[in-house]
Amino acid sequence: MFRKIYGFDAKDAMDSQSMIFFWTVVIPLFLTVHCLVPVGRERGFDLCVTSRQGIKDLSNQTLSRVPPHLPKITEYLDISYNNIAEIDDRSLVGLTKLCFLKATHCGLRFISPNAFVQTSGIKVLNVSQNSLSIIPDLSLPQLRILDLTSNLYDSYQLPSTFQKLTHLELLFLGSGKASLVKSTDFTALRNISVKQFGLSARTGWQSYESGSLTNLRSLQEMTLNVPFCEKFDIFKNFLMDLNRTQTTILRLVKLFPDNCTVADDPFETLKSMDLVKNLTLVDTWVNSSVMVKLLKNAWVSNIQQLGFFNITYNEDTPDGLNFFGQNYSVHLRSVIFDHVAHYQYKYPSFNISVEALSQMTYLKLSGTGMNISPCNLISALPSLETLDLSNNLLDESGFWWTFCSYTSVFPALKHLSLSQNRFLSLSIISEKTHQMRSLQSLDLSFNSISIGGRCSWPRHLRELNLSNNNLGNTVFRFLSPHFEWIDLSKTGITAIDQKVLLEFPSLTHLFLSSNSIQVLPVDLHAPLLHTLYIDQNIIATIYMGTFEGLPRLRTIKAGNNPFSCSCDSYWFVTALNKSLLPDWPLDYTCSVPPILAGMPLADYKPGKLSCELWLQAAIALSITFVITTALGFTFYACDGVWYTKMLWVWILVKRRGKKKTDKLRDVSFHYHAFISYSQYDSSWVESMLVSTLERAGLSLCIHERDFVPGEWIIDNIINCAEASYKTIFVLSNNFVQSDWCNYELFFAQHRAVSIQEDSLVFLLLEPIPPDSLPKKFLNLRGVLRQQTYLQWPGAGAGEEMKRQVFWSSLKAMLRVADRSMVLKDLAVDISETLSLMADQS
Repeated sequence: MFRKIYGFDAKDAMDSQSMIFFWTVVIPLFLTVHCLVPVGRERGFDLCVTSRQGIKDLSNQTLSRVPPHLPKITEYLDISYNNIAEIDDRSLVGLTKLCFLKATHCGLRFISPNAFVQTSGIKVLNVSQNSLSIIPDLSLPQLRILDLTSNLYDSYQLPSTFQKLTHLELLFLGSGKASLVKSTDFTALRNISVKQFGLSARTGWQSYESGSLTNLRSLQEMTLNVPFCEKFDIFKNFLMDLNRTQTTILRLVKLFPDNCTVADDPFETLKSMDLVKNLTLVDTWVNSSVMVKLLKNAWVSNIQQLGFFNITYNEDTPDGLNFFGQNYSVHLRSVIFDHVAHYQYKYPSFNISVEALSQMTYLKLSGTGMNISPCNLISALPSLETLDLSNNLLDESGFWWTFCSYTSVFPALKHLSLSQNRFLSLSIISEKTHQMRSLQSLDLSFNSISIGGRCSWPRHLRELNLSNNNLGNTVFRFLSPHFEWIDLSKTGITAIDQKVLLEFPSLTHLFLSSNSIQVLPVDLHAPLLHTLYIDQNIIATIYMGTFEGLPRLRTIKAGNNPFSCSCDSYWFVTALNKSLLPDWPLDYTCSVPPILAGMPLADYKPGKLSCELWLQAAIALSITFVITTALGFTFYACDGVWYTKMLWVWILVKRRGKKKTDKLRDVSFHYHAFISYSQYDSSWVESMLVSTLERAGLSLCIHERDFVPGEWIIDNIINCAEASYKTIFVLSNNFVQSDWCNYELFFAQHRAVSIQEDSLVFLLLEPIPPDSLPKKFLNLRGVLRQQTYLQWPGAGAGEEMKRQVFWSSLKAMLRVADRSMVLKDLAVDISETLSLMADQS
């Protein structure tokens, strides 16, 4: 027999190979280890809730009734821990989307039969821990989960309305007053496919009628929360009745009260139960004698898994639990001890034949306070594939105990959990795993592990869980490239290098939840990655292209991040396949901008135009083209080209005003302009040009009137050109045929070069085809290309306005006596012209 090393002979312990001894090395008076695993959501929560806005928690608010006018989108309503005595016909009015109603610890005494008329979509109803004196009538055709435990009805008799609960799958009944189970209690469930059923009673049953459970034809899992101490015949009858159903899982909660005397064998019926494969004892007292009775029957039954959860263990035999000399189990493959409380002043011992466990594949010893693993546990379980030693006091030296001398280490072990212990060095652990030739997965979560140096992992180890250890960003450098499954949740990672996944070509599952990652690189590459968890980080935006290097990605969990509701998230909301997100849309909310904080990300739907740059550019170019085309057409239709030329003339006049003043300061002129024209155009010149300009106060020189008689014509031309501020050429087809006009143009050009460069003014009376110009006028082409000219508007509607602009421009060119007057008159003329243009349009 293997004894505890201090106070006993360790050598004798190591020599024995026929027995295994399990013990707890902690304070012997009391051992209770609290579970550190976070509690998940309530059963049925995911079945109902699709949006956080649909959750309404009104628990602990001293309510006396269900508040009226609750949001119509409410899917989940919790009114627990209030003083609500009843749910009447008006309590839930308007809550047509209600799916989950929780009303526990309310002192609830009555539920109206019509209370759920407007909430027929309820799938989960929990009214446990209340004061209901009868099981209420329920008209809930969609109901799937119903909990009526811990109430005050005195019978388990179900109302006939339960026949209509055709979708009911989980049903839990329990009362402090119900002490009888009758064969007709569950008749209403005859045609209902209830798969999981629970019965509870505060005190033991007085009677149980055979056949009570036969109406539950689809029953798969049974939970019995009824204490037995003396009337074990009732318990046996219950087990025999249960054997007539399809039940494979049996949970016995609080089966024995503390310090119960069990003289009979309450488990002898197990040997004849063919279908029950999983037996679990929960929250119960048990001593070593009762444990032996249970093991003897379970060992020869069809039970494959035997579990003990939160049990209080007491040894009533001097040598503890001794189990050997039994016909070895053919079916039992799994044994679980999860949290054991022990109150005696000695260490409990379990003496079990190694051969009795030779076919066991799963063993869990969690929450037992173990700080040293027994030698035979390591070397003498040839079929053990899964070993769970979580939530104990083990460290490197306690698990790989130096006093053990074994020839093999877990010869068939594939899965090892050392979670929630006291391991420290990842380097040492990596070296030790080489001893386990078949090990595939290792759980080291919730320890105090540091890197500790270089790590050497065996090639056959494929899965590693290091979650809830403070390891930091460098942890990737100490992992095996052969890993396929890595859990680094809550390990202090703040950043991921874009090339980090390239080091793990076989990686299929990566868990990075609950870290401080801010940015996910857009060029991650992992060709085989199937599952990626990045939830509960501080990622504000997941950019387009982030998952392009992950072609086999099928599951992405990214909820509970502070998402930015901006165009950067537009593609994530609109384009990403939501079937990849198991937590969509419930866990996705906006954090910024502040005005959208708390809004479900699924409700953020910006317009495509506001976020697609290519679309914005396309529309902007289209609008610009349309506007430009419209303006161009309007510009052409309204003779914009002609008005532009006139405006350019005014600009030149203003720009050169100062320059002209300086040049002409010492020059005196007798005329404002000398007019050169063909005699064939004299009628227009005299009737239109001369009369208009002279009425405006301008002095003009024309050859018919102002040439000096008796002088040569050439001299008259030169003298008149030199005595005039400007020389006006009235260009027409007649002009280009006149020799004298050619002389006048020649002398005027010579004067413009020597004295005043802009002294020439060209008035185009009619279009002149370039081919019609004689050779002597070829230079006129260049002149017209370089010089600004005024074109006389033709006859027709709308030309009057152009003529006003024509005269205003010409007058502005000729005024020289008072420059300020010239500019003033020009402004007035432009103003009048613009007014005419507005009227015309």
